[in-house]
Amino acid sequence: MSSISSATTTAFAATDHAGSYRGLVARRLTILAGLAALLVLSVAVDVSLGPARYALPDVLRTIFAPGAAELQMRVVVWDIRMPMALLAVTVGASLSLAGAQMQTILANPLASPFTLGLSAAASFGAAMAMVLGVAVFPAAVGLMVPINAFAMAMAASLLIFGLSTLRGVTVETIVLLGIALVFSFNAALALLQYFASEQALSAVVFWTMGSLAKATWGKVAITAAILVVCTPLFMRRAWALTAIRLGETRAAAMGVPVKRLRLEALLLVSLLAAVPVSFVGTIGFIGIVGPHVARLLLGEDQRFFLPGAMLSGAVILSATSVLSKAILPGAVLPIGIITALVGVPFFAALILTKGRKAW
Repeated sequence: MSSISSATTTAFAATDHAGSYRGLVARRLTILAGLAALLVLSVAVDVSLGPARYALPDVLRTIFAPGAAELQMRVVVWDIRMPMALLAVTVGASLSLAGAQMQTILANPLASPFTLGLSAAASFGAAMAMVLGVAVFPAAVGLMVPINAFAMAMAASLLIFGLSTLRGVTVETIVLLGIALVFSFNAALALLQYFASEQALSAVVFWTMGSLAKATWGKVAITAAILVVCTPLFMRRAWALTAIRLGETRAAAMGVPVKRLRLEALLLVSLLAAVPVSFVGTIGFIGIVGPHVARLLLGEDQRFFLPGAMLSGAVILSATSVLSKAILPGAVLPIGIITALVGVPFFAALILTKGRKAW
């Protein structure tokens, strides 16, 4: 009789556990759906704002039925504002995903594309083109600013990748190396600015502020393609990436090839960070704040954390784009300034409230 009672209790406990897990999954899916809905709303508002403001219903009508809209409004919405709005989405998602995986593989809550010096390297590459007229690939002179920025960011990432394969190199060493690269490239950038002409200096300063003003459908397609390629590769390793958050020793005991996983993730992160930065310039804090927001909302399970990080980063940068147009009517502020002004206090609030609990 006691064995029957014990079996019944065990069955009820298993049922309760399964029910609570299904509830947890449903709650996380609801959060992801809410972030997606918020992103759609933010994009619509972003498209409606500008030197000429349009009513939101008119914008939605132009988006979903462009043939019925006036020619001027169709051109403004589809040729000018929609690329900017969607580039904010793809860049925000890419930088946040890159930051999320850096924080995962380096076990560092402050890790981001800026921590490893990728953004500083991109800024130096762009400055070489604007100040010295030096093109990494002379055949593409018309695109030498983004190409130089991309080439220098990838060079920095390959340097870190190569050094990380050396014997005895630890996670702490990689982070310190990234910080050293940040200072080195910033010093080199300051030297270029010192000798630059006034016109070149203003161009460099504007580029380092970060801007979506030169968005095109081609840039949107490229950043979206990078996301489409990298996201499934990370999702396939979701279990291993979740396990590595428990510590290298425990992850290795579970059969996770920690070193190989870290190197693969570092290469993908470098690609995710280098391409957007080469197009829009320096945009800070998205790679730090976005993953923290996702972690607080969804936890460490990479199956939900990864899409949550991308959606969080996309929402933050899209909302920042809205703010850049709304602060001064008729003017569009550089988006990098807004991310810094909003990101610093927001990130400080995360650290002082729930940031420590999340780690």
